[in-house]
This record gives sequence, C-alpha cells and structure tokens, in this order.
Amino acid sequence: MKYAEIRVEPPGPKAKKIVEDTMNTLSPSIDRFYPLVVDSAHGCLVKDVDGNTYIDMNSGLGVLSVGSTPREVVDAVTSQAKKFIHYSYTDFYYQNVTSLAKKLFEITPGTFEKRAYFGNSGAEAVEAAIKLARYHTKRPRIMAFTGAFHGRTMGAVSLTASKTKQMRGFSPLLPGVTHVPYPYCYRCPFGKSYPDCGYFCIDYIKDQVLDKYVPADEVSSIFFEPIQGEGGYVVPPDDYFKRLQKIAKDNGILLVDDEVQSGMGRTGRWFAIEHFDIVPDMILIAKGIAAGMPLSALVTGKDTMDWQPGAHASTFGANPVAVESALATISMIEKKKLLQNAEKLGRHMMKRLEEMKEKYEIIGDVRGKGLMVGVEIVKDKKSKEYGVKEMQSIIDYSWKHGALLISCGKSTVRIFPPLIMEQDMLDEGLDIFESAVKLNNKS
Repeated sequence: MKYAEIRVEPPGPKAKKIVEDTMNTLSPSIDRFYPLVVDSAHGCLVKDVDGNTYIDMNSGLGVLSVGSTPREVVDAVTSQAKKFIHYSYTDFYYQNVTSLAKKLFEITPGTFEKRAYFGNSGAEAVEAAIKLARYHTKRPRIMAFTGAFHGRTMGAVSLTASKTKQMRGFSPLLPGVTHVPYPYCYRCPFGKSYPDCGYFCIDYIKDQVLDKYVPADEVSSIFFEPIQGEGGYVVPPDDYFKRLQKIAKDNGILLVDDEVQSGMGRTGRWFAIEHFDIVPDMILIAKGIAAGMPLSALVTGKDTMDWQPGAHASTFGANPVAVESALATISMIEKKKLLQNAEKLGRHMMKRLEEMKEKYEIIGDVRGKGLMVGVEIVKDKKSKEYGVKEMQSIIDYSWKHGALLISCGKSTVRIFPPLIMEQDMLDEGLDIFESAVKLNNKS
C-alpha cells in the first residue's frame, strides 16, 4: 500500500495564495521550512489544501506524539469542552489537574514526593524553572550548553545557543548565564575523540569554568537537553550525565532536564534522561504531552518547589480541555504500547539509516534513540564540511514527493514521526528520503 500521494506539484495554487496572504498579514519573525499549507491531518498522514497527501515524519514539530486528531483525544476534548472550557486554575480549582499531576509523578523518574506547575508552552516551563531555581537556591547564576534551544521568550532565549538569529537584536539578555560546550562527539569542540578524550568536556566545566571564573556557589542550576533538539539531535556518551550530576551534587546545583522535545515516549522511554540512568532535579515537559493542545509542565520535588503563593502563575496554564487531552494522550501511549513501538521502529530505522550511511558519501553521522533520529549531511565524510545546500535539497525533494521532513543544527535532517507509526509507512518515508539522498550524493 502506498500512503503518500502527490496530485498537484507543491506548492499548489491554493497553497501559494495562502502563503501570500500569510506574508501580508502575519509577523515575519516566523521562519518556515517549506510552503506546506495543511488542510487536514489524521493519524500519520497530512493533507494540504491542494489535495496532496504526505507522510508525517516530524510529528508537527514533535507535538503530535500519538498522531493527528486521534479519536480518544478528540472525544476527551469534546467532552470537557461541553462542561466548561476555562475558569483559571491559578485562581480556583479543577479536579482533573490533580489527576494529571499524579500521573506525571508516576511516569517521571524519581520516587520522592513531587509537585507540578503547569503552563502553556515549553518556553513557559523554562521560564518557571529559571525563577524556581533562583528562588529555591537563592543563587543568581545559570549554566546552559552551546547548541541548546530552550525557547524564545527573554529568559528562555538567554539559555538558548543554537542560532544567532534567535537572539540578534534582543540584548541585553538575562544576566548571569554561562554557556559551556555540549558533548557533540562527531564535531568535538575541543578537537578530541571519544572515548580517548576521557570526558574532557566534563573536566573543562569543573577545571576551567567553575574553578576559574564562575563561582560554583553562585550557580543555581544547569539547564540541559538529554538529546539536543535544534542543536542537531546530538546524543551524549553514556556516562556524561552521571559525571555532570556529580559536579552538580558536589556544588549544590540543580540539574534541570528540558524534555520538551525528547519526552513523552519519543525515545522509547517516557523521558530521554532514563537512557542515562540519572534522576534530574526538575523535568520540563511540553510538545508531546497533549496531542496538539497547548500545555506544559514542570515537575520537581516537593522540597524544591518551595516558592510562596503568588510567586508564579499562568492564567491559561492547565486549561481543563488541554488537561483532558494530556490524560487521553498518556492513556493512549500506555494502552497501545507506544513506548515499545518507538523502541522497535527506532531500531529498524537506525539499521536502515546506518546502511545508507555506508552507501552515501554525504551522510556523515547517524544518531538518536527511539523515534528521535538525526542524519547529519556533509559535503564528504573526510572533511565533514556541513552540507547545508544538500540538506535543504533533501528536505525539499522529500516534501515534494510526500514525506514531511525538517532540519536541525546546521545540516542535520531530523526524523521523528508519531509514535503510532507502523513499519510499512515508515519505510515508505525512508524510501523517499533515500531517493533524495541518492540524488544529492556526489560520488
């Protein structure tokens, strides 16, 4: 069975008109991958306004973890909307919010007593964590990583370091933020090779940063992504976070785990940090939590969430309709065994991509866990020169032939389909991707 169907060469006439209207009416600050104009989406298939059908290989930027418009979520949202849509949980009480909090306590790492704060987006979760970390520790400084993406609000973008266009023109940003190199082993910022490096990147934090110019007793927190998203789907070595945790614990620093893109089953575990066998002090959740409804959560220990009433709130946070969507999403992941599916399909996808890497000179690196995989495109394997034009050509070709892929880093194609995807559909999407790679391969 063939899933993708291109009836009109995209962008078709209807799409072009909507793109033109968009350019004339909406903020130019929004940067899109290609002119896809969505008309409807169900499961893992997306239809555009000109009648073309595409395979969703990016889950609506990681949000549609259980696919588009799943019946279970639609029913839950409809039922709650008929009761009431909003009444400000920051000023009054809802029952379903506590049900969701208890469920998150169950699936997040750690057996200690927990508390949750709910907002509307990943950036809001980051902002809440910045404030709570400073409030709890009474320390002003924050550490984050190069290549990081934590959002675009003023606090979150101060921690972000993936592309200069995300902060150009907005300085001064939040003071007291120090960035350190992320363990990007394919392109080690120190010019070393793993494992011979002996985790030099950890020694650098301890010996060159904390011992030289950032007093450890002034650092409230270290924000990190267990697998970097916008930075290029970069996966650290197995013991990296254990070593980072030791530095944090030795100095009373909180580890803040940003799972906005990597969480909610994306990697075959509820949260990507579980692959690294540590328990962070805070976990930030958004994107895949509520199947497209705006919702985010900060989960931490009861003792850490010690701020006073009125210290932080969000009028629309924990909207009851979004909460019901999240409960239905979690239930779907459990009942349909989607963690297991992500792990199984992830192994299959990595095998296919590793085979492509052996065949094609422009595939420099393949990395990821579960259904969160990055394919770094280069000019050639020896030089590792970024293949920016080739990457963009691969993405454009894939879109025009029925697979919705997007990029990250400088020249990495990220592949992260919905957790409900089946192998035959995934293979069709990978076939389109391979055709694009073959077309752009120079040797």
